[in-house]
Amino acid sequence: MKNELFRQLPKVDILMKNTLLKDLSLTLDYNSFYEIVTKVIDSFRSKIKNSEIESFTEEEIIKDIISLAKKSEERNFKNVVNGTGVILHTNLGRSIFNERVAEKLKAIVTGYSNLEFDLSTGGRGSRYQLLEEIICKVTGAEGAMLVNNNAAAVILCLNEFAKNKKTIVSRGELVEIGGSFRIPEIMELSGTILKEVGTTNKTNIRDYERAIEEDTGVLLKVHTSNYKIIGFTDSVNKNEIAQLGKKNNIITIDDIGSGVLIDYEKYGLSKEPTVQESLKSGINIVTFSGDKMLGGAQCGIIVGKKELIERLKKNPFTRAFRVDKMSIAVMEEIFRYYLDEKKAINEIPVLKMLTEKPEKTNIRAEKLKGLLKERGIETRVIKTEALVGGGAMPDEKIRSYGIAFKNDIHSLEERFRKCETPIIGRTKENMFILDLKAIREEEFQYIVEEAERIIL
Repeated sequence: MKNELFRQLPKVDILMKNTLLKDLSLTLDYNSFYEIVTKVIDSFRSKIKNSEIESFTEEEIIKDIISLAKKSEERNFKNVVNGTGVILHTNLGRSIFNERVAEKLKAIVTGYSNLEFDLSTGGRGSRYQLLEEIICKVTGAEGAMLVNNNAAAVILCLNEFAKNKKTIVSRGELVEIGGSFRIPEIMELSGTILKEVGTTNKTNIRDYERAIEEDTGVLLKVHTSNYKIIGFTDSVNKNEIAQLGKKNNIITIDDIGSGVLIDYEKYGLSKEPTVQESLKSGINIVTFSGDKMLGGAQCGIIVGKKELIERLKKNPFTRAFRVDKMSIAVMEEIFRYYLDEKKAINEIPVLKMLTEKPEKTNIRAEKLKGLLKERGIETRVIKTEALVGGGAMPDEKIRSYGIAFKNDIHSLEERFRKCETPIIGRTKENMFILDLKAIREEEFQYIVEEAERIIL
């Protein structure tokens, strides 16, 4: 029986000439086409050997070839629909951009640009100058520059201002950020010497004063944006750090992490320190991320005293950490929005999601429920709690709404996740939930079509 099945397997070169595979032969290069056909034939040969099949047709082999070819053309880096309720989902790419930003990015990457060309003189320019003026205008800083992420910003600053010197930090601020990177390790990499002061829950200004020595290079404050300590606590505010640094002629740095430029408290969210507040406190240098609550591209932004920023631009690490043209293009548009707070809220997707009233989210949930019902798919709208994500505001719960499916939830989760454009939700209390907080209306039709294919 097996020998007969083996003899029925078509030869690779003959199968490649089959008229049903003509489209593939025209779209794929010869080697890729040959490899796919060979893999499928080998797969059937293995099934025969292991008694997994008792018969097959050439049409079945061709179907598998077409399926494998389609899969081989899929990209590993894909768009997904974010139904998790986490706005700045680190695993799903954090910030998203609007159409205007995307158009600017497209123009930059499909053509040449003045990345390091001074249009006024015709000579070589600096990529840092392209954004410095607009960042300073928005934040009130004297100088500004970008590097490829906030960890790089901290390393660069500590290397420049405290290499082989001590950097004083409160024990309560020695945080671990995403990917198991820890502040002490980042400091070690920069070449500075960590000097811990205070305790995990209590540090006061006297702790800093007593720790200052002749070889102290920096007083560093780190915003604990990804966790909270409550109860018997005390910490030193930025004004005190700034005054102590000025008194002792020591550079002060504030790593505020998420990069907040507006007061979220007036939009019903918890108070987060803003870049402007840090600078007004007298802190010399402030570092923060571009792709978190700021709503931009992945980068680290450094603002502060002009003479200190100029020193950073000349540091050897700057070359290794420099930001690319795509990030510069995105961040110019983002900072221009921030010239008008109302415009920023309306045009930057992350800010719009963060400040959207629950009633509006509920309306969108009801609309999606209705579209699904038209296709014969029953769901219900439920109250949910969305999260900021991205290591920001860990205890902030944002009122939201989602649609809940009650079919085989684990099967649904997997099948939605394996769509051509994956739809990522969450399971809870025997329900598969798509939270509407980060789902856009233009994604509704796709969700409905895939739900119909998966469920009905």
